[in-house]
Amino acid sequence: MSGKKAGTAILIYDAQCPVCRNAVRWIRDNARKDAFEPYPCQSEDLPERFPGVKRAVCMQAMQLVLPDGSILSGEQALPEVLRRLRRYHHLARFFDLPGSESVSRAFYRWFAENRYHIARVFFPGEKKE
Repeated sequence: MSGKKAGTAILIYDAQCPVCRNAVRWIRDNARKDAFEPYPCQSEDLPERFPGVKRAVCMQAMQLVLPDGSILSGEQALPEVLRRLRRYHHLARFFDLPGSESVSRAFYRWFAENRYHIARVFFPGEKKE
């Protein structure tokens, strides 16, 4: 897959999580022009706008809705997020290495399950919104 992607991807995330909010801020700061539209999982119109994305699922892992309508979840979305960044797109190659799928899945799941604990360490002044 090439480094340059056409179209805007919708990045659905847990807006109550300080780690998630800061990650989305970092992604937006480093993304190529019009690469992402951040969209809070808690949005009331989620079921109408994205019927393929269940609220319970997006509270467990970020969801990336690509311009073609396909949905990538959690660790599956990470390579595509990286490909859409200006300076860090080369890091997506990590996901092509043998065994990277298992490692990224295990790490992502652990991180997602512990994100509120991690937030207290890295973002002690930030609260859930």
